[in-house]
Amino acid sequence: MERILPTERGVAGPLEKLQVLTDNTLSVLGMEEFLEQLLSRVCDILRADTSAVLLLDEGTGQLVATAAHGIEEEVRQGVRIPVGRGFAGSIAAQREPVLLDRVDSTTVANPILWEKGIRVMLGVPLLAGPRLLGVLHVGRLQDLPFTPSEAQLLQVVADRVSGATQALQLAAEKSAASLLEKSLLPGRMPPLPGLEFATRYMTPEDRTVGGDWFDGFVSPSGQLWIVVGDIAGRGLPAAVIMGRTRSALRAYALLDLEPGEVLALTSRKISYFEPEILATAVCAVSDPPYREFRIASSGHPPPVLASPSTGTQLLDLPVGVPLGSPSEAEAQCATFTLEDGALLLFYTDGLIERRGEHLSEGLRRLQELVEPVHPEVLCLRVIHGMFGLDSPPDDVAMVALRRVTA
Repeated sequence: MERILPTERGVAGPLEKLQVLTDNTLSVLGMEEFLEQLLSRVCDILRADTSAVLLLDEGTGQLVATAAHGIEEEVRQGVRIPVGRGFAGSIAAQREPVLLDRVDSTTVANPILWEKGIRVMLGVPLLAGPRLLGVLHVGRLQDLPFTPSEAQLLQVVADRVSGATQALQLAAEKSAASLLEKSLLPGRMPPLPGLEFATRYMTPEDRTVGGDWFDGFVSPSGQLWIVVGDIAGRGLPAAVIMGRTRSALRAYALLDLEPGEVLALTSRKISYFEPEILATAVCAVSDPPYREFRIASSGHPPPVLASPSTGTQLLDLPVGVPLGSPSEAEAQCATFTLEDGALLLFYTDGLIERRGEHLSEGLRRLQELVEPVHPEVLCLRVIHGMFGLDSPPDDVAMVALRRVTA
């Protein structure tokens, strides 16, 4: 393998050929179609017979064949190359262009390449600043080595691919996040006599979904369950884990266990299957006629109770360890009775946390805003009082419920 020194240039003439890669049609294509058309044009420019893009799967540390021209088998067979191994893995590890003048089992990890008769190859890294996105490589069936100038040209193409890939990945993530949000968050709270509900789910302007969630459902035994939780992390990865956690919590709730037991089982599941994840949650359950609530917390901010007779207060709950902690201690329950007109507000810490400010300040502001009014009115008041006209700096989930005469 021959590395290309950054001082080698000579791409001014061939750069004119990159104009064919700036067609407006490429901007309206999806990820796979964009890469397929671009790779075809790369082959034309560099007189190559094959080309491929392998994108980095950050979860596994492997390069995944995402698009190919002339060696479509790479994509169909789901080729994965560990970073640091073989031709593409070496490019990813070194983050430098590499010329290869011999293609066999000693230089290339993927047997498809030498079985197709490829004789010489050229590959460059796909970079977004310091972040590795993947590898772009081309090959020839003739024993005609690539030149340093062609390597420089391919790196310019790779820079375009990197920018387009980032934009397309972001669009795909937003679309997936929107679908995930619609599938995970309940459309409405269960209609129950004697209770009024309101909910809110908000994310910062740069995200559509995150790790916060709320849930409300009635079990087959008639119990009302209210859950509000927060997965550590942001964006789509946190939302995916949130979905798994929410489903596990729902399943345990169907066993008619106490909320502390449900949280303990969920915590055990997270610590085993998601060992690097921590989450907080508050879980409340009530039997008909839904006046008395048993509430348990796993490291979550305390709910707010607003009562016509006693005013507004933060619930005095025993706060257990976060979900996913090594400790298997069960969160302890506390019981509270709602008088007619009383309101409970559950929320995530994005509502009260501010950078450079003690958490007690956010709790104080929230407590001053909460009154035993209609839940929809309360949500409007709280959001405006906590954020004004700005979007929240972090994900926020809220559930407000008020006891009324049935």
